Amino acid sequence: MKTISENKSFGGVQGVYSHESEACGCEMTFAVYLPPQAEDGPVPCLWYLSGLTCTHENAMTKAGLQAHAAEFGLALVFPDTSPRGEGIADDEAYDLGQGAGFYVNATEAPWASNFQMENYIASELRDLVTEKFSISVHQGITGHSMGGHGALTLAMKYPGHYQSLSAFAPIANPTKSDWGRKQLGAYLGDNEAVWAAHDATLLLKDKGWSGDILIDQGADDQFYDLLKPEALAAALTATRTAHTFRLQAGYDHSYYFVASLGRDHVAWHAARLKV
Repeated sequence: MKTISENKSFGGVQGVYSHESEACGCEMTFAVYLPPQAEDGPVPCLWYLSGLTCTHENAMTKAGLQAHAAEFGLALVFPDTSPRGEGIADDEAYDLGQGAGFYVNATEAPWASNFQMENYIASELRDLVTEKFSISVHQGITGHSMGGHGALTLAMKYPGHYQSLSAFAPIANPTKSDWGRKQLGAYLGDNEAVWAAHDATLLLKDKGWSGDILIDQGADDQFYDLLKPEALAAALTATRTAHTFRLQAGYDHSYYFVASLGRDHVAWHAARLKV
């Protein structure tokens, strides 16, 4: 692991690091914020998965979560959204390839050799940050847009990894959306039955979630129809999953929305991680 930068932030340290990823077959960059409480021993951790076109840096610099993490004593992990670099498959469109990994393990050419983002997030990077940083096994997960999709699906697929769950404007029903069908088809092939394991609305009905879930969705989100929030809301009710689903008047899909509601989400996770 290489240190790219470390900066004092709200009494803690915001760092950016890179390492050679076995899962993705290339160098991957990620960021970790350690609150001041980490000086006294391992602290609970909140994973933040970013959306389309983002790197580790977008949420790290725009979401304003470090102040809240320092207040509640949580570490933050900001992974990248895909493998990157020379020789890594890409596409001219913004919503496929580099910057658009969708947090799945690709099985189709040319993506399969590097786009193993599910294994990377849920296994390799989790093991690395737990080993290298003052982070405990008490971990929660959240994310925005494509990252909200990733947070919901990974939490339901790996319930032992995450004890708390929330999302900002997640892609909630990708098997029924252009933000999903295109990517799942490219990465996983034409069998739509395989796609179901990466659709939060369908996974909730299949695997469920034992805890409660916080979802915030902007009512003025310009991508509202692509996100399919009504499908997830219906599934939460049908499965009797405890949840808080808030439609926020006036908010769009931007990081202004995430930053405005960030403290609520950090506090939500802190309460459930018993901080």
